[in-house]
Amino acid sequence: MQNDILAPKAKEIPKSLKKHKETRIDNYFWLNDRENPEVIDYLNKENEYYQKSTAHTKGLQESLYEEMKGRIKEDDSSVPYFYNGYFYITRFETGQDYPIFARKKGSLSADEEILFNCNELAKGHAYFKLGGLSISPDNKFATFGTDIVGRRIYTIQIKNLETGEILADKIENATGGSVWANDNNTIFYTKQDEVTLRADKIFRHKLNTDSASDVLVYNETDDTFNVSVNKEKSRKYIVISSGSTLTTEYRILNSDNPDGEFEVFQPRVRGLEYSISHYEDSFYILTNKDKATNFKLMKTPENKTGKKNWVDVIPHREDVLLEDIEIFKNYLVVEERSNGLNHIRIMPWNDEPDYYLPFGSETYSAFTTTNIDFDTDILRYSYQSLATPSSVIDFNMKTKTKEILKEQQVLGGKFDKENYVEERVWATARDGVKVPISMIYRKGLQKNGKNPLLLYAYGSYGITMDTYFSSTRLSLLDRGFVYAIAHIRGGEDLGRQWYEDGKLLKKKNTFTDFIDCSKFVIDEKYTSPEHLYAEGGSAGGLLMGVIVNEAPELYNGVIAQVPFVDVITTMLDDSIPLTTGEYDEWGNPNNKKYYDYMLSYSPYDNVKAQNYPNMYVSTGLHDSQVQYWEPAKWVAKLRILKTNNNQLFLDTNMDAGHGGASGRFEALKDLAKEFSFLLDLEKIKS
Repeated sequence: MQNDILAPKAKEIPKSLKKHKETRIDNYFWLNDRENPEVIDYLNKENEYYQKSTAHTKGLQESLYEEMKGRIKEDDSSVPYFYNGYFYITRFETGQDYPIFARKKGSLSADEEILFNCNELAKGHAYFKLGGLSISPDNKFATFGTDIVGRRIYTIQIKNLETGEILADKIENATGGSVWANDNNTIFYTKQDEVTLRADKIFRHKLNTDSASDVLVYNETDDTFNVSVNKEKSRKYIVISSGSTLTTEYRILNSDNPDGEFEVFQPRVRGLEYSISHYEDSFYILTNKDKATNFKLMKTPENKTGKKNWVDVIPHREDVLLEDIEIFKNYLVVEERSNGLNHIRIMPWNDEPDYYLPFGSETYSAFTTTNIDFDTDILRYSYQSLATPSSVIDFNMKTKTKEILKEQQVLGGKFDKENYVEERVWATARDGVKVPISMIYRKGLQKNGKNPLLLYAYGSYGITMDTYFSSTRLSLLDRGFVYAIAHIRGGEDLGRQWYEDGKLLKKKNTFTDFIDCSKFVIDEKYTSPEHLYAEGGSAGGLLMGVIVNEAPELYNGVIAQVPFVDVITTMLDDSIPLTTGEYDEWGNPNNKKYYDYMLSYSPYDNVKAQNYPNMYVSTGLHDSQVQYWEPAKWVAKLRILKTNNNQLFLDTNMDAGHGGASGRFEALKDLAKEFSFLLDLEKIKS
């Protein structure tokens, strides 16, 4: 870093924030006005400071970008899947940033029909995303959603696949997805509240009509719930799902009767979670009913859907988390998790013995993928590990044979999985709980404390951080880095209780688990504080914010991507997207008990005068999930209070939202920035 470059300092405009007879002073509250030219000017100055301070790494960034891009097959395509008479394919062409969606009728040797070329649609837009592609039952129409800002606000349109014409129908402010009724003339879609972006309304739309006349079929008035609409795999029912963190409710309508009334499947009961799958004359229900913490599978007649009619199919087990099911005409496929690892169980309907697919590694992940066809014996699943590229596999459940349809190619001729060691180790947290850490490094590593190690974690919402292969990660591994994932509480890695023990008034377990995992890899000589780096994004960015306040001495550098760091202010503002639906995760700070607890760890509120690690903080101006001003305020406050000269960068993408850049290879440029930040700190130049 160039010492003669002055870091920008945001002006201080004290604002009193009062709650529960307490007052917090926020000097940077003014930064939350996206329309204020002074705000944009400050963000641009931070970007300029970052660019000038890292100018000496530009060559490294460019070589990293080319290196990572060089491992990726540019003219790539997805494994085709068959649905309703057509094979569907997503492919990329050399030199193009965006996907092409295509299909072939009846056979893979048939002529290709291009549905959407996103490279054409993206022209003139700094950001572009196509989502929610849905084909009518007669294969003649496609609905699709486009987002050109990055705030996950989509416009839904309809394309006539026979003529190529885009119909005049246009639905604004939607979530992007839509569902066809069986009449080929009716679609159902979800709209969002214009301020909070909460998905709260389901509408019915008829082809070739003005969306202003669309019929509201469901309005979710509880602002802690979000809604969506989908179609059962059996194609018999359209389903509206309404859910909060702890509670779900479904409504069903026969797909042949789109103008009918949706009927409640089972009225919401706080704390009751369930999901439904239709098969023949029954529904199968994945639920936590009867205190089934790890969930169980139940069944009910399709005309008697209330919970009093539900009966057990797979009972609750203390040591096995039931994650999902996939229903076929002749088989029930169950996805389970035990001891932190995925298992796929095949259960024939005809009472033949059930069995599990065999997996060998300790750092793998396996899950079912695109299984749209109901009447097939073929299960499609994906398998990968930290060292094994992702494979798409078709498994014949009848003959028990498998076919590897595609293994991710790593170009460049230098990758050999045998050059790497995968390990799963267990750190002991301060309360005695064992926390798993998955890691990968090149063979020949010496445990001498001198290895750079990047420790990643998320730890919220019950989201499991499965191990996965990354060709881009090789750029760190081949330069001597250890890469590790800490499976901390707050995720669901070791079952539902693992999540329950890392939320609400137990949230601090998430943070202390990560710190204790950091101490473990130091104590075991994988690395040392001079060479340990931490990374997390969004809620994982909150984690980064806490650890730099609580244990800054453990880390040489920290990467915080779109970090959720201003917890109290955000959770008290119910106009912000996500806030009200988050109360069951973090607590409602309108309740003083939760206010006090959240205030005790909120990163922004707990910045203090002390030494901080080197930090690279990224955000997007149009982020709808974590607003840009949270990291902006956090960095501004850190600049004033931190007591050392370590690097502190705020890098704002002025064109993107929560997911970053939209182009296929543009995201690699963001990754190159992060990697160059780490390698520069390690003085690794090539």
